[in-house]
Amino acid sequence: MTQSFSNLDQLCEKIEKGVKLPTPPVIALKILQAVQKNDDCLEELIDIISTDAALTAKILKIANSSFYALANKISSVERAVSILGTNLIKNISLSFVIANDFRETNQPNGFDYDYFWRRSVTSAVTANLLAQLLGIKDDDIFVTALLHDIGILIGYQHYRDTYLELLQRADSGKLTTAQLERMKFGHDHQQIACALIHKWNLPEHFTEPVAFHHEPLLAPAEFRLKTQIIYIADRIASIYTSSGNSDKIPEIRHQIADFFNLRPHIITSFLDEAALKSIEILDSFEIEDGGMKPYSQLLQEANEELGRLNISYEQLVLELKEAKEKSEHLTELLKNANTRLNTLVYTDGLTGLYNHRYFQQSLLASLTHAQQKQIPLSLIIFDLDHFKKINDTYGHPVGDLVLNNLAATIKEMIRPKDILARYGGEEFSIILPNTNFEMVQAFSDRLRECVENTVLKYDYELIRVTISVGATTYEPKDEKISPAELIKIADRGLYMAKENGRNRTTAILS
Repeated sequence: MTQSFSNLDQLCEKIEKGVKLPTPPVIALKILQAVQKNDDCLEELIDIISTDAALTAKILKIANSSFYALANKISSVERAVSILGTNLIKNISLSFVIANDFRETNQPNGFDYDYFWRRSVTSAVTANLLAQLLGIKDDDIFVTALLHDIGILIGYQHYRDTYLELLQRADSGKLTTAQLERMKFGHDHQQIACALIHKWNLPEHFTEPVAFHHEPLLAPAEFRLKTQIIYIADRIASIYTSSGNSDKIPEIRHQIADFFNLRPHIITSFLDEAALKSIEILDSFEIEDGGMKPYSQLLQEANEELGRLNISYEQLVLELKEAKEKSEHLTELLKNANTRLNTLVYTDGLTGLYNHRYFQQSLLASLTHAQQKQIPLSLIIFDLDHFKKINDTYGHPVGDLVLNNLAATIKEMIRPKDILARYGGEEFSIILPNTNFEMVQAFSDRLRECVENTVLKYDYELIRVTISVGATTYEPKDEKISPAELIKIADRGLYMAKENGRNRTTAILS
């Protein structure tokens, strides 16, 4: 059973008595130090990445891949950070730097570095896709899964021949690698990886899932779901990167259904996508995919082989089940296509926010709900100050960058239940359910201050913008009010904010 260490410093001390933990690569250390600062993180991170042409090229390649499926091509690190966010770009950068630094091309003494990183990258891609499928936003899960087995690499580099013998025993025997490690060395690769990540000053949402990734049900409750995702991702990566493991697919499908309550055809689509995306991302890491094949292709090849043999009744039932899943999958694809069509109808093409049509429908529905449930509803309308000057000075493409940067900044501030929409031009709106007048006043001030402190770096210039904010609140004790009337009050607050000098907020109780 994996030990849980309440004091990670003690774990590092224990591990380092037997294993020398490496320091981060130089550029990785610079990136980690940059993002730990509270000021100028954005500019410093861009500068660090931009000094390495190879790293910049890899980041742009993965940013423009189908993995992120962005509508417009990204041509600069600044644009990548603006669209994908500082934390995500940090993690992409760390992934490339660590995978490149901990890699030997001559692969001495039989340790296959290419296989190790092929499996690690496949685990990272699979974990990221599974988190997205479950509706979990976790920019750090890719790096966590990428590093989950790095203890094996450190163990090999320290123990060499002894460790290779241990790996061979794990492949052929009944005991796992972790069990053999604990018997031989007094610690396992999970603990080595956990100590290494802690030494590199990464937070505990990295260390805990790594420490329990072979026994996810033993992980602390707050990290259990993430640990289960990495555990499943590791098992799927094992199938896709090792020959002779495809017979384990039914067992893994059962575990996925048990852990995450997913339907069979969803699991099939996910398994296929994991392989296809991994092949694409492995190319970005300059790692051969080793002839990786999607689950459906493996199943088809297995069925063709069975066709040359005596197909049993059980095998025919399996084919029928797969055919049924395929039919259900096609139905799901049609449903998803309709969903994407609705998204296009209700989404602003530039910022990706909801558009004016969706805002109007949502405000009516939110007002009705507030009246029925007798809860307050607040509305904010704001726009950029002197936006025409930005377009005139830098051109409309930069103006678009400013709008996108503003949208990304505001999205980080609102709650999941709040509705942020582009009202028109440089004007935006936020519907805040169950928010009273005092709360919307405080939030409006935070909103204005956050935008004022946000900087967009373009070429060699820093572009700052401000907003004027109008806000209002409907209280259930008041008479019923129409959406148009509520908008008119918030709009009046916006007008007053501009009249009083801009870069300020005005809240009016309806």
